[in-house]
Amino acid sequence: MMLLAVNIGNSNMRFAVFDGEQQLRTWTINSKPYRTEDEMFAKFSSMYIPFGIDYKQITDIVIGSVVPVLTLRIQGALRDIHGIEPMIVDRNTPSAVKHKSNQMGTDLYANAVAAHYSSYPDYKVIIDFGTALTFLGIDSTGEVGGVVISPGINTAMKSLVGETAQLPEIELIRPNNVLGLDTVTCMQSGMVYGYLSMIEGMIDRINKEVGSNAFVISTGGLGGVFSPLTTKIHVDDRLHTIKGLKKLYELNR
Repeated sequence: MMLLAVNIGNSNMRFAVFDGEQQLRTWTINSKPYRTEDEMFAKFSSMYIPFGIDYKQITDIVIGSVVPVLTLRIQGALRDIHGIEPMIVDRNTPSAVKHKSNQMGTDLYANAVAAHYSSYPDYKVIIDFGTALTFLGIDSTGEVGGVVISPGINTAMKSLVGETAQLPEIELIRPNNVLGLDTVTCMQSGMVYGYLSMIEGMIDRINKEVGSNAFVISTGGLGGVFSPLTTKIHVDDRLHTIKGLKKLYELNR
């Protein structure tokens, strides 16, 4: 089985190709501006070549989406390219994960599924650094304890720059000092150390609430920036959500 898994987010679409359990390649495409199905067909038809993937070898497709306007368009474009009917998964797709929400996003559900079917120990918290910054808690039985949603780091940065007259766009890197001496390092401190303090504080609050020292997994575009800065994140896996989509496909194909 060669599986194409597609995670459609508000900012980016991540594609990953798996040959059995081996992940071959992964890449991202901007979700915006929204495109028609014909535009996506034209774009997707040539996207495999730079990554050395023969699209004819793909036998299965799974799609998870939090952008309804794009879901059917992408499903249709991939169907036309591959001659395969993609499976769309969401919070109602059966698995051993149990949740009480009828509003849970597919990305959150996929994060819970990937964590539950992993070898990670005990109570788990998944931090997803996406357009929104989310925290999801799940226990060893697969019961989702709840979710926290806050503005994503890039989302907050765009708002800060867009709503001020003199603050520039900056590179999101760790400054040498907490107290900055110029505009760029002042902003870097606020975005990096400010969010890091919030992340560490939220982990502490979740641990206190559930009475456990959770195993913390980070994923999403900026997980690799923040995970080296703290001992409270145990694993960073940028493909965690995609792995959840893959598992849902395997459970329900």
